[in-house]
Amino acid sequence: AMDYPERDRLNLRGLVPPRVKSLEEQAVRVMAQINDFPDDLEGSVEANKFLQELHSRNETLYHRVLCDNVEVLAPLVYTPTVGHVCEHFGKQFRRARGMYFSVRDRGLFSSMVWNWPHDDVHIIVVTDGSRILGLGDLGAHGMGIPIGKLALYCAAGGIAPHRVMPVTIDVGTNNESLLADEDYLGIPQKRVEGQEYFDLVDEFMAAVFERWPDVVVQFEDFESSKAMPLLEKYRHRYRCFNDDIQGTGCVTLAGVLASARHAGLRLRDMSFLCAGAGSAGLGVCLQLVDGMVEDGLSREEAMKRFVICTSVGAIGRADGTHGDPNASRGLSEERAIWVNESVPDGASLEETTKLFKPTCLLGLAAQPGGLFTEDMVKSMLDYTNAPIVMPMSNPTAKHECTPRQAWEWTDGKAIVATGSPLDPLE
Repeated sequence: AMDYPERDRLNLRGLVPPRVKSLEEQAVRVMAQINDFPDDLEGSVEANKFLQELHSRNETLYHRVLCDNVEVLAPLVYTPTVGHVCEHFGKQFRRARGMYFSVRDRGLFSSMVWNWPHDDVHIIVVTDGSRILGLGDLGAHGMGIPIGKLALYCAAGGIAPHRVMPVTIDVGTNNESLLADEDYLGIPQKRVEGQEYFDLVDEFMAAVFERWPDVVVQFEDFESSKAMPLLEKYRHRYRCFNDDIQGTGCVTLAGVLASARHAGLRLRDMSFLCAGAGSAGLGVCLQLVDGMVEDGLSREEAMKRFVICTSVGAIGRADGTHGDPNASRGLSEERAIWVNESVPDGASLEETTKLFKPTCLLGLAAQPGGLFTEDMVKSMLDYTNAPIVMPMSNPTAKHECTPRQAWEWTDGKAIVATGSPLDPLE
């Protein structure tokens, strides 16, 4: 893209090919190369590597291409491809991007932030790698999430690349395979817990807001036992939010409102079965409760419209029907408020669907795909003309069902929204 005067100024004459090409012409060439990759997971991963190399080599061209083709490239730089990138982060590592604050840097965070070369940071996306998508604890290899998320902020949100900063707080990992992996890039020790953990995050928050007082910090992919307490601790002290609790919740509420309109329902008349009691599942349900309160219900009435299922079944009344697995192992403060007396504790998703009769299924379990069965979805037709089915777990292999399955099981009556982009149905 450099013309000859610029080549002379940079002493590059003769070191680059003689033809001068505009940024737009180079962008067309890049997209032609991306389009040559196979349209499957392996091809998407290779395309992601190609884009990472472009990002390292020519940041201006990278963002030009991404801005002009965000609908095509978003699945390559973020979900569903980014999950595979995080799983192989160490083996594919080429160059550092973002900042790492680790347990070995305690007491130094306030000086470390000055190593970042830009003074005008507007947004930080930070993870501790404890719950990456539906993949669990990936430790420092979760850095792929902040990098990918901020690439989309630049492309779709119009934020200049020098005003974003991806961050990983490395407190260790409890993933045994990573601890034994020579390619693991993080601190090879078990996670610090308790007050030591929260003190470390305290130090991080104080350091970044000391250097950038107006920055917004987005918490991303923290396990629920940390996500809720951190949000409650900082939400009124710093400009921050948790994407899994609040971001996913807002987008889901918007999707539910649109679906309800299409189905001829009011939000206040709906009921929800949520598969997943992590930070995303609980956060989504809280946002939906807020929406139902706005639509005229009391908060108590709204919360009765929800049944949340953990990995051992519904959070319900402890009557011994299924051994009360949730009650017997103890419910955290965040989960205890969701006990629904209309279903027995530990009831399966299928049983809960028949007993509770939800008008909407929310899939946020991040378990192996297929939790929403044909019998479940079909049974919804007994009491609603348009079942709303929202399989939102990431990556796509974790989806509770596919749009095609929901569509075919209901003879085209289901209204479906997913957590990752999928090919349209024909």
